[in-house]
Amino acid sequence: MIGRRNLSIGVRSLLALVLVILAGFPVFWMINTAMTPVGDLYSNNQRVIPDFSRTLNIFQVLVSDSPFLRWLGNSALVAGGTTLLSLLLACLAAYALSRYKFVGKGLMTFGFFATQMLPEALLIVPLYSMFMTLGLLNELYGLVLVNTAFAMPVAVFLLKSAMDTVPYEIEESARVDGCNALTILQVMFIPLIAPSLAAAAVITFFDGWNEYLFATTFIHDTANWVASTGLASFIGEFTTPLDMVFSGAIVFTIPAAIFFLLMQRKIVAGLTAGSVKG
Repeated sequence: MIGRRNLSIGVRSLLALVLVILAGFPVFWMINTAMTPVGDLYSNNQRVIPDFSRTLNIFQVLVSDSPFLRWLGNSALVAGGTTLLSLLLACLAAYALSRYKFVGKGLMTFGFFATQMLPEALLIVPLYSMFMTLGLLNELYGLVLVNTAFAMPVAVFLLKSAMDTVPYEIEESARVDGCNALTILQVMFIPLIAPSLAAAAVITFFDGWNEYLFATTFIHDTANWVASTGLASFIGEFTTPLDMVFSGAIVFTIPAAIFFLLMQRKIVAGLTAGSVKG
């Protein structure tokens, strides 16, 4: 019995190790490529173990030869703005859809759902015309607005599912004590749906952080590029400095990974909070 149990644990540990290797190898090879001279990438001299002595030099070249840190800051502004605005609007919309009955509620719900049906590329031309009319081209807050339009509906459905599980008796008690709707939402609902709020924050943050299509189309000024557009600009017609591309990709990945690690404890709870009611 003990032998079978040990064998089962050993097999599961081996499978877990294999999965870790398969999942981590692309990251390892990205780091290896960033630390390998371009000339060695197309020869037989590329090392399996990267040359860590070249680490500081390649990142210094990345920062000195391009405004990558500025692009990274622009991505942070777009992602942060998208997250804050999406969560603010999603909380209000989710509370209204969860707790109120009004004319057009079904149509509004379908409207949120419909935003996820159309691909972003299909809306580029009308959005560009709208941005040009409103003077939003080359503006980072324009990217925040357009990203919010696509990310906020997902957050609405996620938060509404969580709010549906909150007992009506708690809300009624608060109303008896004289609380208005905004106070109830702020003081009672927000703490109760915190895990779902964290999950929605991760989703909206990554939507803004990985922004490329709208940023490439609507932002023409190099100083206002986001990091994804800046990375794409390293790819040339005849030559591409792969070490700079991959070193930039590593730097671009780190803030998003840190944000995810800070939120990961609440993500699973948030995604399953609305699956069972009562």
